[in-house]
This record gives sequence, structure tokens and C-alpha cells, in this order.
Amino acid sequence: MAIDVLKMGDARLLNQADPVTEFDTPELHELVSGMIDTMRTLNGAGLAAPQIGVGLQIVLFEVVENPRYPDVEGIPLTVLINPVLEPIGDEMKEGWEGCLSIPGMRGLVPRFTKLRYSGFDAHGKTIDREVGGFHARVVQHECDHLQGILYPMRIRDLRNFGFSSVLFPGKPCPEE
Repeated sequence: MAIDVLKMGDARLLNQADPVTEFDTPELHELVSGMIDTMRTLNGAGLAAPQIGVGLQIVLFEVVENPRYPDVEGIPLTVLINPVLEPIGDEMKEGWEGCLSIPGMRGLVPRFTKLRYSGFDAHGKTIDREVGGFHARVVQHECDHLQGILYPMRIRDLRNFGFSSVLFPGKPCPEE
């Protein structure tokens, strides 16, 4: 069942999330299931628990034939709890981002091009991956929500921030 997503301006989006301390519980699985439904219903590439008003370190992401991201590589469904991100190298690249908490808008955001992420799935099993490209961008974007950071806070030049329909009239938004 889809859950309402908080919109930019809601103070809860600016809070730092707490670590999850209990895994493989019915409550955690129900929360994750609702987050997956919400992300898929809204054609999102990812979702963080703070976006639905839950102050826990839980993010998830997936891209499979998503109309909002038609030209990016697929990302398998991943539930990442208590994530730790480690950039691989110093290379950064700007790319267009959007957010379910900031509907209809896009901004050009710098992100590390490669990173290693680790954490746990909902069963408490360890996750440890090295990724690049759009996958790395999505992970960084979602994990920012756990620190109370929304992507406009990372935009270097606000001339590169606006409504998708104005920035890219008649076209889908370019992604990385």
C-alpha cells in the first residue's frame, strides 16, 4: 500500500535519521513493503524512510523500465539499512536529479562517480557493493535524506534548478 510522501518544506525532512537496531521484524518488513509500493507507484528510482515521516536509516532503490528514467542502466531492488558510503576516488560529475519530495523539479547536482556502499538488508544480512554511474548517484541522493539533506542544498548554481517542464519543454528530463 502506497504511503504519502512528505514534500520539501516539511521540517521532518531536515532531521537526521536514527540507526535501525532490530532486523527481521514484522514491523520492519511492513515498513519496507510500504516503501517499495510507494516508490513503484510514483515511478521513483529510490525512497528514504524520512520521506514518509519515519526517522530511521532505511533507503531503497530500483530501476526497471522506469518511465521517469528511460535511458539509464537498471538497478536491482535494494533495501539498504544503516548505510555507510565511501567514495572511490575524487571524481565527481554533475547530473540532473529529481525527488519524490520535490515533484516536478530538477536540478544539476554534483556527485561522486564511484562509491562503495555497505549496510544491511531487512533480514540483517550484510550488503557490500561497489557501483558507479546512475546507481552511485541514486544511492548518494537517497542516503542524503538520512542526513536531512535535500538535493537542492547541493546544487552549485541555482540557474540549474527549476521545473522540468520549463527546463526541458516537450522532452523527458535528461539523466546522467
